[in-house]
Amino acid sequence: MSEANKPTRNVIVVGGGIGGLAAALALARQGIRVQLLEQAAEIGEIGAGIQLAANAFNALDALGVGEAARSRAVFTDHMLMKDALDATEVARIDVGEPYRQRFGNPYAVIHRADIHLSIFEAVQLNPLIQFRTNTQVRALAQDETGVTVTDQHGERYRADAVIGCDGVKSAIRQALIGDEHHVTGHVVYRAVVDVQNMPEDLQINAPVVWAGPHCHLVHYPLRGGQQYNLVVTFHSREQEQWGVREGSKEEVLSYFEGIHPLPHQMLDRPTSWKRWATADRDPVERWSFGRATVLGDAAHPMTQYLAQGACQALEDAVTLGAAVAATGGNFEAAFALYDKARIPRTARVLYSAREMGRLYHAKGVERLVRNSLWVGRTQQQFYDALQWLHGWRAEDCLKGVV
Repeated sequence: MSEANKPTRNVIVVGGGIGGLAAALALARQGIRVQLLEQAAEIGEIGAGIQLAANAFNALDALGVGEAARSRAVFTDHMLMKDALDATEVARIDVGEPYRQRFGNPYAVIHRADIHLSIFEAVQLNPLIQFRTNTQVRALAQDETGVTVTDQHGERYRADAVIGCDGVKSAIRQALIGDEHHVTGHVVYRAVVDVQNMPEDLQINAPVVWAGPHCHLVHYPLRGGQQYNLVVTFHSREQEQWGVREGSKEEVLSYFEGIHPLPHQMLDRPTSWKRWATADRDPVERWSFGRATVLGDAAHPMTQYLAQGACQALEDAVTLGAAVAATGGNFEAAFALYDKARIPRTARVLYSAREMGRLYHAKGVERLVRNSLWVGRTQQQFYDALQWLHGWRAEDCLKGVV
């Protein structure tokens, strides 16, 4: 059969978040027809700001949407860590021109809706991608020739393969792996405030982490500096269940009584908060089974302490597309190659995020140790330590596994 007469391969992508859109785009760029199924009434994003390191921009460039994302991002000068008890500086990493020269891309912050839109625009323009909303996938079945997924209404969808990008409570992961998640007990509150409501002494062009005992605060600018993203995290006194709901200012204030007045003033600024009870999963040795795999939070939900959740989903999507290309569209072989490339890396990120959370929330002598860790460290030494993470490049995503 000639190339022109070969039937078009088709894949179902479950989930229209950042990872799902990126996966759909990566596959469509390989000439694969994609049907994207999203459970919400419309494709969009909730949340506030996220951070994009150089590895994320490299992945976005590989997907053809890097410039769109750059046009909506705020490029920061530094990453800062301060002690929330006495307001002293613990560490400062220059993410300006020296960072760009080292890693080939900037470090930036962006509203989650803006990075989502930057990818969604390309998805909408791609004739190989169709999407359907109000469609919650409940079941997965496989046979020798393809996969079938079933939605909440009993309607079935057929394709050559399926990619589960359906988040931390993934139905596809449940069907493939069926493991239990790990509720961390750490609660994250997120809000966005207008610049007019942000204390002037905290209007800093950097992601600033205020590290406190069993808690921390983060702030950084969004949308040209017209807004600021606020994030507070604490170890909950309650038995938490993984999920999102409205938060209360009273609860936030009750966990931050002992911190310095400089960061504490932020807590009165938001008019509303969203409350996330966080969880992750212990890494597993296999994501892919037959013609089905998972990606992003469905594959490796992680805590936020390295600001790498979305970045890793973007890396996943690019690597998945490269694996499909490398195997000539043999999905079972491609997914096995994808596992081999991605599982060790994302597991390292997940474990490192857990450890960074411990550093953020250190108290007593551990706090003193943390505050001394980076004394005297040069910028080059910081970059060397970040090389394994921020230095990822799309052209090397299958290096060592093919």
